[in-house]
Amino acid sequence: MSNSATVEQPRNILNLTERAIGQVRSMWQDAPADRGRPLRVYVEQGGCSGMQYGLVFDEIRDGDVVQQHDDVQVVVDPVSAGYLAGSDVDFSDELMGGGFKINNPKARQSCGCGRSFEA
Repeated sequence: MSNSATVEQPRNILNLTERAIGQVRSMWQDAPADRGRPLRVYVEQGGCSGMQYGLVFDEIRDGDVVQQHDDVQVVVDPVSAGYLAGSDVDFSDELMGGGFKINNPKARQSCGCGRSFEA
């Protein structure tokens, strides 16, 4: 990987709430192999509304937008960044419908699960 192709942004593409940051830290505790790895937030085709969100621990790739939220590093590929700009990533531990939720102001329609949307 070449850091010269990595895009450092002065502003954030998306925001992580304190609950989301806390959940990432908790996941690091449960999976030591992922501890400290960046959280990749991305968009792909699928889901009940046409597009779906994904979150996974990953490496920084060429062209990624890299953001820092406390001790959590977030990476977003350039295509996903266009869909995610201005979004909030939250976490809910509710029994029904819990998990990471993305509030995306660019979504024309979102699924009730908070994991898919229509662009």
